[in-house]
Amino acid sequence: MAWLLLGIAGILEIAFALCMKASDGFTRWVPGLFTVATGLSSVVLLSIALRTLPVGTGYAVWTGIGAAGTAIFGMMILGDSASPPRLFCIMLILAGVIGLKLVAPN
Repeated sequence: MAWLLLGIAGILEIAFALCMKASDGFTRWVPGLFTVATGLSSVVLLSIALRTLPVGTGYAVWTGIGAAGTAIFGMMILGDSASPPRLFCIMLILAGVIGLKLVAPN
């Protein structure tokens, strides 16, 4: 269950970053409210997952999902660069997240 919550927290972390971009520096209220809601929800779910997962593993997986997912969505919907070196680095992040899951005790 902790891994499921951590995955949801990571997805909410992606939503947090995209909403923050859409809020235009919190000058747009609706995206700003979604930024706060997704960010808070993400952290709460992370803290629940960390009750049973090691903190280093949980936090690294959470940030990895958020970083890689946000970069991928940025390329898909915001026109961010999708250069081969950038894609390679995202693959390294994902490999690290998968590796941490595979070697975790829970």
